[in-house]
Parts: sequence; C-alpha cells; structure tokens
Amino acid sequence: MATMEDMDFTREPSGPRAGAPPAPSVLLKAASSRYYDPSVALRLFQAAGKEERFTAGEEIFAVDQKANAGGLFSRRSATRMYFLAEGEVALTVGERLLDAVRVQEVFGEMAVITGRPRSSSATARSDCALYSLSEEELRAALPGAPEFALMLMSVMFDRLRFVGARLLTRKATISRRDDIRVFDPALLQQLEDGLGRPNITRYQQDATIMREGQAGMVMYIVKEGRVAITLAGNVVEAVGPGGCFGEIALVDQSPRTASATAEQWCELLTVDRASLLDAVRRQPAIAMAMLRAIAERLRHLNSQLR
Repeated sequence: MATMEDMDFTREPSGPRAGAPPAPSVLLKAASSRYYDPSVALRLFQAAGKEERFTAGEEIFAVDQKANAGGLFSRRSATRMYFLAEGEVALTVGERLLDAVRVQEVFGEMAVITGRPRSSSATARSDCALYSLSEEELRAALPGAPEFALMLMSVMFDRLRFVGARLLTRKATISRRDDIRVFDPALLQQLEDGLGRPNITRYQQDATIMREGQAGMVMYIVKEGRVAITLAGNVVEAVGPGGCFGEIALVDQSPRTASATAEQWCELLTVDRASLLDAVRRQPAIAMAMLRAIAERLRHLNSQLR
C-alpha cells in the first residue's frame, strides 16, 4: 500500500526542474510551509545532531528501512531525520522520482515521528553535507527550540488541508475515526499541571464548540466525553478522552478548518499558543505525541485517496 511520502497528491513545487518528471511530490517537506524558518532548523540540527557527508550516488536511506536496520555501529543504526546543508538529494520509490530535496530543506522526519519504516529512498544526487537527528536527539533539543515542533506541525497541517480539499473535490466520503487519543493519562496530567491555572470548559450534548472558518485562539483537549469533528458536513473523527482538536488554527494562526460538536456531555481543557510552547519546552513528549497524531491523521486521509 502506498504510504504518505510516496502518494502523488501533494502540492506541486513551484517552477520547472530540469530533468525531473512533471508533478513530482513529497509529503512532509518542511520548506513547503510559509512557517518554515531554515535558520531555526539549522540551529537545532547543528546543536543537537551530527554532521554527515555522502558522495554523489550514495544511498542515505532506503524504502522500508527500519530502525536498527544497519546494526549497532552503522550510521543507519537509528532512524534519523536530515537537514541538507550542501548538495541535492533525490527521493524515490523504485524507479519513480518523487522530488529533489534542496539546500536548507528537511527530509526523512516521518520515520522519526512515527517510528514506521521508510516509505521512500533517499540518494545523494551530488556530494552532500547534512546534519542528522535521531528521535532521542530531537526530544533533547525541543526544550530549547519548541518553535521547531510547531513548524513541523504547520507543515503537516498544510498537507492535511491539501488532502482534505482533494477529497472534497472528488466528493469522497471520508471514513470516520473513533476515540482518537493523543495524550495518555500521565502525559495529559503533566500538561495540565504545567498550565498553572488550567482553563476548563464544559459543553452539553449537541452543543457547538467551534465552527469551520472561525478564528481560533486555543486548542482543546478532551478530559471527559466525546467530540465530533465535522468537515463539509461529514463527521470525520470522534475525539475521546486524551484526544485534541483545534490545534491547526492555534499553531499556524489560520481560520478553523473543521467544526466541532459535543457528541455527549464533555469537559475540555483549553490551551493557547504561548502555553503550548511553554509545555513543549518543559516536556518534549507533548510535541512528539501531537506530531504522531497528526501523522496518523494524514495516513488515514491518504487511505481515502486510493
């Protein structure tokens, strides 16, 4: 089955590329987001990661590669994500070129976020200098650069919008996901404790919590009950305790992309942008949990395009 990084549904890169086939695609490429700041990415990779060099034609990672695939002392011994400092990298599946990674772009992060095998291969098109990070190094770096986590979230939100629009254009019915959980009870308690004076709101069954197109200043985390997330009149998710919603507008300060209604009486924890940044600074596991949840939402929407 095609995975997120190898399905041909993402936004086409602007401008022609010599030697590349038409409409190449890559799913999670940080430079595609207007919120991506390469200087923030470079500082994080330099401070927390390691420098690597690859010669032209050398494989950086392979499709379906898993963590620890290369043995204890191999540079593939842990799944890593990369920042390209010099050169150019090709992303491929089989003989199909997905895209060319250019200088100052990040790639390979989906395997770090999800722990899943690689869904594409990366090969140096020219001699390359890169910085790489493992999941452990990323976690260690996030307290000093919580904005990097929000940048990655924003990139994935761009993809969610694009895939959702593609599905709506096709008039496809998006299958519903139930009882979505992002935070386990212990992590949720840590988040709530760190807020100082948590803002709790309660809604009766069938009450509207937010509407598509509204400005969004907070995200919501379900403490009790269940919330239905609606896109273009279709319920696409039911969020239960430990799940969150409304984070798209919070992260990239855009209008709400979906509506939310209480399916049953519910109690919600609200979190604003400053509080989220502070929470990631204190506990990077919060960011990793959110990134994994967003990635799984993307995988689910991808499956609807088949």
